[in-house]
This record gives sequence, structure tokens and C-alpha cells, in this order.
Amino acid sequence: MVDRLRAPELRGRRWLNTGGEELSLGGLRGRIVVLDFWTFCCVNCLHVLDELRPLEQEFADSLVIIGVHSPKFEHEGRPEAVEAAVERYAVHHPVLDDPDLVTWDAYTARAWPTLVVIDPEGYIVGQMSGEGHGPGIASLVRELISEHSARGTLRRGDSPYVPPSSDSTQFRFPGKAVPLGDGGFVVSDTAHHQIVLLESDLRTERARFGGPEVFEEPQGVCVLPPDAAERLGYDLLVADTVNHRIASIRLSDGRIRTEAGTGEQLRERSGGGAAHKQPLSSPWDIVWWLDRAVIAMAGTHQLWALHLATEPENNTVAVLAGTSAEGLRDGAADEAWLAQPSGLAVSASGDRVWIADSETSALRSIVLDDNGFRLETHIGEGLFDFGFVDGVRSQARMQHPLGVAEAADGTVLVADTYNGAIRRFDPVTQVLSTALTGLSEPSDVLPLDDGLIVVESSAHRVDRMRLPATAAAEGGAGRVRRSATQIAPGAVELVVHFEPPAGQKLDDRYGDPTMLMVSSTPDSLIRSGGGRATGLARALDLDSSVGDGVLHISVRAASCDASGPDGEVPEHAACHLYQQDWGIPVRLEAGADAVLDLDLRGV
Repeated sequence: MVDRLRAPELRGRRWLNTGGEELSLGGLRGRIVVLDFWTFCCVNCLHVLDELRPLEQEFADSLVIIGVHSPKFEHEGRPEAVEAAVERYAVHHPVLDDPDLVTWDAYTARAWPTLVVIDPEGYIVGQMSGEGHGPGIASLVRELISEHSARGTLRRGDSPYVPPSSDSTQFRFPGKAVPLGDGGFVVSDTAHHQIVLLESDLRTERARFGGPEVFEEPQGVCVLPPDAAERLGYDLLVADTVNHRIASIRLSDGRIRTEAGTGEQLRERSGGGAAHKQPLSSPWDIVWWLDRAVIAMAGTHQLWALHLATEPENNTVAVLAGTSAEGLRDGAADEAWLAQPSGLAVSASGDRVWIADSETSALRSIVLDDNGFRLETHIGEGLFDFGFVDGVRSQARMQHPLGVAEAADGTVLVADTYNGAIRRFDPVTQVLSTALTGLSEPSDVLPLDDGLIVVESSAHRVDRMRLPATAAAEGGAGRVRRSATQIAPGAVELVVHFEPPAGQKLDDRYGDPTMLMVSSTPDSLIRSGGGRATGLARALDLDSSVGDGVLHISVRAASCDASGPDGEVPEHAACHLYQQDWGIPVRLEAGADAVLDLDLRGV
């Protein structure tokens, strides 16, 4: 008999979305509880919020979802930032604010997002990492309802969720702003789900397009060059982020049309071909470069290229850069790594696109040279390094930047979002400085002759600002506060646990339906066992002379509905894809465990 594990109590700084009431697992006894460990910088966590919404509705009287906000970046631990994120992303369940990772550590979470299922008697019955678990959790909840209804241990009732109050403002968490060319501006009014045309005063509205039934949390906007607009028959492209599509707007009559995407989230992290048949994943920004639209595909850690025709069925898309591995690695575009690219800007010379690569707190660029497309890093060190420091690359630090633009003098302005600052990078001296501070989560910046336009997302405004005579970074270097996992040097067994939901099975009719990709920072940490192959286990050989490092582990498993008479998978069964990326800081210690266990879906 397998030992049952009692769920640790929930402890943190405070509760949100409960009307001031403190919740406990004891008080929730008799209810099924799902804990969602998330942090608001993480696009995969935002995907999981969307996956959980149907469960909240279907099992409203028996299931309580609790978000455990466990921050990655320093800024994400600030009380006001957590409150803003809960509103921004429409979180409609209780949230435990866990800034010191107390509950995170109690549940031995290793990745954002992590999901834990607790039965009505307070025992852990499932732990999962990554995306795609919504249907599987629903299946498990149905089993628990049936079992505990029969035993009399299920207690039905209303959710402890209490909605917070919200102010009414012209914009709500605006995302991006671009000039129209006639003195006006286009702004993505993200939480109002609209695109707004503004006069030069940034207050007077010419028009609004969309709404909750049309757009969902749109971010990037691209104004097409006149020749492209005339050829294509529309004026704007919109990164309709949560709808996972690129839409166009024709200003003359307000027509909105899908140019790429199916409305479904891309799970494969690769693809191309006909744009109207290709799912996308959280496109966050979009620019026009080399006669194509370049998309910051935040959800797959890549850049994509969209080639546009006059009819959408003739549009095509392809991966431009990034393998889908999350991290910072330069070089040939098809071998490079990105980490949630969220802001793009074309240089004045047209030779490159600047990239705000948010999860590595980096300023990067893509260029086309004689050897093809290549990625370069100008500021930034990796997934776990951030801060608020001026200087050359070896010293300079940012914290989750979301916007970027090139100024008339050739310097690059960066919306250093979690530092509340506008930073300036000089490509000649390779030095990062600070232009403006004291902002509320700036998500985009536009240079003007006499100052800047700044999108202050958490202040719900778009304003002109003048640069002060002097400004400087106000902090130091930092690292993500996750504890390093101690592991033995030399031979280590990596095991990813995956148990398909009831009614599903791994379908090997056409080959192994799993994929495991392992690499490290630095590369020398892994002497053997790295690379990509099928299977959910891997023998690694870790170099003791390296000491500390990060293991980058990506896993994918596909299971299909086993609905045949003998439990087999029928020919045209529905299949489900589960995947997760781990970036695990490790410290090699003699005598430590030589097995690294990870749960993709452990029950």
C-alpha cells in the first residue's frame, strides 16, 4: 500500500480574493483543492490560469482552486505588484501571497507552474508541472467526487472567492504604443481588450476597435508601411495574445480579420506553413522587417515570421529564431535560445530587430548577415540573473523588460518593467545607463524629439515625459531566490514521472510518444547524457569540477483516449499533449542524492 502524504498547511504573507478571510486546509476539509503555484512573469503560468477556468465553472460546488503566488523576480514579491497581477490576469479564485516561498518549499515545487491536487481528506493525490493538465485534472476531480460522495467525505458549498473592487480608468493595464505617422498613436488597451487610436494629446480618442468578444488581452501593434498597407488592404496588425492569433484592422471601415492562428494554443512548439491552419502561442509583440511581420512568440520562446498575402488563406508562417528551449544562447537563429521575448523594435538602419527578452532580463537583437539570421546578446546573463545596475554587460542588470525602441541618436531605450525604469543602451560604448525611474511597470517606450512616451501599465496611463538631468540605477545585482538542488557529481539518473489520466494511455502505435531534451549552463556541467531523445529517463554524467550550474530540462508526453472495448486506443482517438520546461539550479555535493525525480504528472 502506498503511503498517503498529508498536504502541508498553507502559509504566506496574506490572502487575496477572500474578502480579508484567512483560509486553511483544515477549514477546506471536505472540498477538493487544487493548488496552482504561479508567478505573474511566467507566460506558462498564464496559460494554466486559462486552463483552470473551465474547472472553476464545472466543479464550482466541490472544487476550490487556490493560487499560490511564489515570485521569481524581486518585484513580483511586492504587495502592490501581486494585487495588480491578480486583477490584470482576471484571477477569480483565492490567492495566497507567498513572497518568501514558504509554501513553495513545503510542497517541494521546482517549476512554475506546478499544480497539486488535494483530496477532501487533506491528502495529496496528484502533482503536475507545466501546461496541458486541465482535462486530466478534470478527470481526476470527477473520480474524487465519485469516491468521496460514496464515502460521505465530500462537502459541497460555495467558493471562498470574494471579488476585489476595481477602479474605472480610460486605459486598464495598457500594453504597447506605436505612432500612426500623422501625429496620432495606437495603444493596446490590454485589460479592456481593445485597440485605441489617440490624437497627439494622448487623451482624445479617435476610435476604439474590438472588445472582449473580439480581442483578448491584445499586446503588440504594428502600423504597416504605406506600400504594404495599400497592397494588403489594411493598416494595422495586432498580437491578440490570449486568443493566440495575429489580427488585422482596416481603419477605413473598422474591419477586423484573422491573418494567422486558429484560436487554439500551439502545443508542439514548432510549425509553419499555411498561417490560417497553424496554432500560435501568446504572440506578445509584432514589427515589420524585411517585408515580413516578425512576431515575438512569447509562449514558445521564439521569433516567428509571417509572410502576408492579400487573402489570409495564402499567408504563411515559419519559425525565424529559437529552438523553443528557454534560456540565453546566441548564435545561428535556428540553434539559439530565447526566453519569453516580449518587445521588438526595428533599428533605424533596418539591419536588426532589437528584442526585450523578458525572462532572461536581457536586451538582444537578431541580424541578417552572410551566414543567415543570428542572435546577439547585449545586456543580460541568464534565466536567474537580474538586478538594477548600470555599466557594461558584465556589470549591468535589468529586471524583466517588456518594451524596446531605438532613439534618433542610435541609442536603444528599454522599458525595464520590474525596475520601474527606462534604461538607455549605447551600442557604440556597449554601456547601459538609466534614463528615468519611479515608474509603475512600464511596458513600452517611444522616443520623441523632446522626451519620451511611456506606457505605464500598472498606472493605467500613457504619458509624455521629459528626461531628468541625471538618473541612475537604484539597486544591485540579484538572482532568483530558489534554493539550489543538491545532487551528486558523476552518474545521476534523471527520471520524469508521468501517469496518464484515467481513460488515457501512452500511444506507441507510431513510435515513442515522449521527448526529453537535456542541456546545461555552463555546457561543461554535463559530460554525457545531454541532447534530445525519446523516453522519460536519462543517465547523466555531471562534472564535479564545475560545481554549480543549471540543468535545462524539457519534456513532452502525448497520451490518447483509450476508448476501445479492450482499453486500446482507437484509430481516430483524441490525443493530449503534456509538456514542461525546467530550469533547475543545482549544486554538486558528494554524498547527495544521485537521482533527480521530476513530476510531469505524478498521481
